[in-house]
Amino acid sequence: MQDEPSLSVMKPEHPPKHRKRIWRPRLLILLIPPIIWLSVFLFIPYVTLFINSFWKVDFGTIVHDFSFDNYKKFFTNPLYYGTFLKTLRIAAWVTFFSILLSYPLAYFIHFKIKKNKQLFYTLVIIPLWVSYLVRAYAWKIVLGQDGILNNFLLAIGIIHKPVEIFLYSPYAVILALTHIYTPWVLMSIYTSLEHIPRDVLEASKDLGAGRFRTFFHIVIPLSLPGVIAGATFAFVLTMGDFLAPQLLGGTSSMMVSNVVYSLFGVANNWPLGSTIGIVTLVVVLGILQLTHRLEKRTASFEDGTRGR
Repeated sequence: MQDEPSLSVMKPEHPPKHRKRIWRPRLLILLIPPIIWLSVFLFIPYVTLFINSFWKVDFGTIVHDFSFDNYKKFFTNPLYYGTFLKTLRIAAWVTFFSILLSYPLAYFIHFKIKKNKQLFYTLVIIPLWVSYLVRAYAWKIVLGQDGILNNFLLAIGIIHKPVEIFLYSPYAVILALTHIYTPWVLMSIYTSLEHIPRDVLEASKDLGAGRFRTFFHIVIPLSLPGVIAGATFAFVLTMGDFLAPQLLGGTSSMMVSNVVYSLFGVANNWPLGSTIGIVTLVVVLGILQLTHRLEKRTASFEDGTRGR
């Protein structure tokens, strides 16, 4: 009879301790460049912005005198808090329309198209290959008094003279930003639809659920993480956009980024501009925290559905 293997042979081998000691310095070396990058270009500018928000401006000169006057001015002056609220409304509308356009299109491409699915998906995201400025100026050509839309309406007899409301209005800003951010929202929703297990949909049909019931009780809940991620992307980027309002919105459609731009530029009021930037940053971080919690809840629902 052969001898039974000893316990020392049966025990799994543990990696030597010196390997961990070698790995940790290597890990730190790899982390040093991103830490330096984030510190120089993210952390230090935010800290500087926060400190500058407490200074004052006296006859065009920044005075290092600690004060909350800039925050009081922001929350009491209708120009500043009104513009901020208007920015939130525009961002909400852009997010709503982006989801409204993206979800049916992503659903159609994923579930209804059997051949050349990647081709249709590529056609949808082609606008991302075009420069942001080109797309914004294209809408200026379309919506202008001598633009394509006015000429088309004149040709079919709906209007008798060019309409000025199309350009330099909040509607033009919402339309352009929706066009710019819809492909990003669609990519997020399409990815979430791709991760829905086919066996879950088949099980729903086998249990007697129709298309609408499967859509509302299975597809929508399982795709919510992608919807939330896309909505967050569109909302946050719209809040920080200033080129589209400047090119298409005019003075009546200024957003909070345009105010910050003017304060740091022509007005030379860096402390007040820093204050508005800090308030915007806090609101954005709050929105990100809220959406992060929503994504966690929807992800837990998705895991529970897959585990059944």
